Amino acid sequence: MQSIRSKIVIGLIKNRHLFKLKLKAEVVDASFSVEKFRKDIDQSSARIRLPKGVTAQGLSFEGIHAEWIQPENPVKDKVLLYIHGGGFISGSCLTHRMHVAKFAKSCQLRSLLFDYRLAPEHPFPAALDDCIIAYQWLLKHGYQSQDIVVGGESAGATLTLSLLLALKKDAIPLPAAAFSISPVTDLSCQAASFQYNAKHDVAPMGSWDVWTNMYIAGNDVKNPLLSPQFGDYTGIPPLYICVGTHEIHLDDCVQVAENAKRQGVDVTLRKWSGMIHAFPLLAPLFPEATRALSEIDAFIVKHIS
Repeated sequence: MQSIRSKIVIGLIKNRHLFKLKLKAEVVDASFSVEKFRKDIDQSSARIRLPKGVTAQGLSFEGIHAEWIQPENPVKDKVLLYIHGGGFISGSCLTHRMHVAKFAKSCQLRSLLFDYRLAPEHPFPAALDDCIIAYQWLLKHGYQSQDIVVGGESAGATLTLSLLLALKKDAIPLPAAAFSISPVTDLSCQAASFQYNAKHDVAPMGSWDVWTNMYIAGNDVKNPLLSPQFGDYTGIPPLYICVGTHEIHLDDCVQVAENAKRQGVDVTLRKWSGMIHAFPLLAPLFPEATRALSEIDAFIVKHIS
């Protein structure tokens, strides 16, 4: 049974337009301002502090800004490579360091977070190229592939799957495991859940069309590196996929999990009743988010040990 606390928190998020004195929820259309959207998120994120015992240290490599999110006494020579979400058009170290800090602290892992290039200025494959650069940077700096776990949420979850397929394609050693929280795996966004869950999820109406098209930018949407649902997962390491039953991405998550499992991958698919997009990042606001985050932490620790 869904917790009362989760119903309250999710209800507040779904009705966030009321806090801005607007009677109707936002609809993303051709008038949408990427610049304003990014600015608003950055302003909100700047007020959030890292938990006690976790630090953020900036660095750069090959023109990419990044941060080490590090707990006290991290496990030696093990690392989490985290790919942030944001609809392919937003997100950064600033917006996501507090989320990555939860994984870093719970798993006692040094965690690398980085700013990949964003659409519409930099459409596909720019973001994926930057993910590959970040992964290879870890390999070049002494981390063994079996000591790396890759993961992300939303667009970062999609890029996590795309990264696995790209590494396999280029015969680059694969990480120990990967987790994908609420990915969109077919960027045509034609799965039925984009319709039947549109009013249940927290994604702004129309965002899945406008934002993904900025990233697609005329490329073949059936390209597995763009829409990882169409990839061959044979030989891919253990994979954990998390999704809420009230998500527009529900069908995408189920389909890619079924495909990968059929191709011999050790897949864990967790469907959480009544939950919304990327809800584990809301821990510890309600029990389901906390439990889901703990499950992902356990998956990471199991495969990095």
